[in-house]
Amino acid sequence: MSFLTDPVIALFISLALGYLIGRLKVGPVQLGGVCGTLFVALALGQLGVRISPDLKDAAFALFIYALGFSAGPQFFANIRGGWRYGIFSIIEVVCVLLLLTVSILVFRLDVGTTAGLFAGSATESAVLGTASEAISHLPLPPGDIELLQANVATAYSLTYLFGLIAIVIFTTQIAPLILKADLRKEAQELARKLGSTDEEDDQAEGLPVFVGRAFRAGPAAGQTVGEFEKSRNFSVALERVQRRGEILETAGDFLLEPDDIAFVRGRRNAVIAVRDRLGDEVPVPQETSFALTTRDVVLVRKEAFGRQIRQLRQMAAPELQRGIFISSVRRMGQHIPALSGTILQQGDIVTLYGPEQAVSRAAAELGKTLPPGERTDFIFLGLGIVVGLLIGHFSLTIGALELTLGSGGGALISGLAFGWLNMRSPARANLPVAAADFAKEFGLAAFIAAIGLSAGPDAIDLAMQYGLILPVLGLLVSFIPAFVSLLVGSKLMKIETPILLGVIAGQHCSTPTISALVSQAGNSIPVIGYTVTYAISNVLLPLMGPVAVALAMMMAS
Repeated sequence: MSFLTDPVIALFISLALGYLIGRLKVGPVQLGGVCGTLFVALALGQLGVRISPDLKDAAFALFIYALGFSAGPQFFANIRGGWRYGIFSIIEVVCVLLLLTVSILVFRLDVGTTAGLFAGSATESAVLGTASEAISHLPLPPGDIELLQANVATAYSLTYLFGLIAIVIFTTQIAPLILKADLRKEAQELARKLGSTDEEDDQAEGLPVFVGRAFRAGPAAGQTVGEFEKSRNFSVALERVQRRGEILETAGDFLLEPDDIAFVRGRRNAVIAVRDRLGDEVPVPQETSFALTTRDVVLVRKEAFGRQIRQLRQMAAPELQRGIFISSVRRMGQHIPALSGTILQQGDIVTLYGPEQAVSRAAAELGKTLPPGERTDFIFLGLGIVVGLLIGHFSLTIGALELTLGSGGGALISGLAFGWLNMRSPARANLPVAAADFAKEFGLAAFIAAIGLSAGPDAIDLAMQYGLILPVLGLLVSFIPAFVSLLVGSKLMKIETPILLGVIAGQHCSTPTISALVSQAGNSIPVIGYTVTYAISNVLLPLMGPVAVALAMMMAS
């Protein structure tokens, strides 16, 4: 078994077995690959295998930069948007720091254990890196620093699972009971208020969202095409008409006649609904078919920020909006409901569907078209990480404490800036979603494996020292901020339950929680709240890693 002491082999065994263990699921709770990797690395660390600190630092820099890059557009958008939901990220930070203070006073936690408790209970793995780096700058002997960094990893491993269990069960089971709410029913009602026509059910059943059908003009005769489309809130488009065997292109002022056969295109349920306003349905004439396309556009037009999807049509000229539909909206890599009442934010990626020329015109009005292909711009990737590492060298001295962002915090800030730059100009600094996801996942997993292997036998000593104290603290530090947010959101801010629960999942940066919520709700309505707090907490919580270290040092002295 000597091959297990090879650092490269140990790294990839930790990843492979860790992600295999991470697939284990108990009810709505799944351990996840990152935590599974840590467990395997802690076990292999007993053999004395170690990974170069340089590899560990490079992996974390890649992870934290990609994290900031993905969050950048929505982070800045929410700062300008007044932080209505962002206040819950502040609640998370304040509550966690207060609870850490109490834990240090009562249980005499050391600096490393405090930071690990913070990272695990808040289910924010990025704190491991920023806190470990802050510990490396403490005026302590190298042996003491290594011990504290080992305690960070061990405390995280002992508290993460319990923090995850607490937040998943709280949002999916306990919170609905406290509010006496039927999550699925309220999510469906809210979706209808936002303009849902059960299209998600159509997709689940394999039915197409957009369809084209042909009807005789019948009762609509005498109306112009523009008047008819406006009467249906532009949910359908009459783009061609067959008149006496001839196929005619239509404009807004095209006047319908009784025997015209109108080709109607739009969302499936909207097209079905027009049967009451037109004559009999007839087979679609072959000559009416034409090429349709989709295009992903980053929303950067200021007038569109904070607007509902239906309000976009009020901003556009009639001929510009005809036949154009938004088929999906992505925010922070998550699909949110593309309903007529959905409010759009800066940086949202909207997918336009319609005729090629019309889509091109609409895309130019709304923002920047995503370039074709999935190629990473390594020039800007390297430059962005270098800029972040340089930022991390700056420090601020307050009394006897020296506060610094460190390479992790610097890379996070740089990622935010380069993510914003990419939103404004997608041809620059491109880091496709799939590449960013890989960078985040592999970078974090490799970093976690490295610190897990380094922890070695010290992990057992810490586990024996605190026993069940850390798991219980993990439950409390995860549960209490969520409970406070529930009270603030439901009693003071009157936020709808499905969105509020998504907000709470986002303030914990918990992807497993939002997945469980979406499954429980039966639609993606909770994601609307999740993306806001997720973007902000993904920045605030890692930056609090050095603060937690400074807090523990201050209270220990």
